[in-house]
Amino acid sequence: MAMTVHVDVVSAEEQIFSGLAEFVVVPGEMGELGIYPRHTALMTRIKPGAVRIKRPDQEQEELVYVSGGMLEIQPNVITVLADTAIRGADLDEARALEAKQAAEEAMKNRSSDIDYAAAQAELAEALAQLRAISQMRKNTH
Repeated sequence: MAMTVHVDVVSAEEQIFSGLAEFVVVPGEMGELGIYPRHTALMTRIKPGAVRIKRPDQEQEELVYVSGGMLEIQPNVITVLADTAIRGADLDEARALEAKQAAEEAMKNRSSDIDYAAAQAELAEALAQLRAISQMRKNTH
């Protein structure tokens, strides 16, 4: 049997995932973090993107989109505290494309730096969701 680590992915609204994993990939602020059982303790911020979880009983990785938050790693537990978390299967590509277009329009027609910064953040989140959807499609084909 492969070594496993317990993983919890939670948002302010709900617990999205809780279970064992052979490894986890998280979009860290400085790049992707690949985490295996018995990883050294670490705490870092995460950026919008897909958390990939390889469960021991499944061939395909499970994907969870996170909009940012914190990652805590202990040797036997990985905890992702996300601002927002959505199961990969629940992502809506049409809504993400609409959000991307709206953010791009807002950036073109900006009236202040605050509006521009908010539009940039919305654009980054929409792009991260679209990348997560693309990743999920790649894993199922």
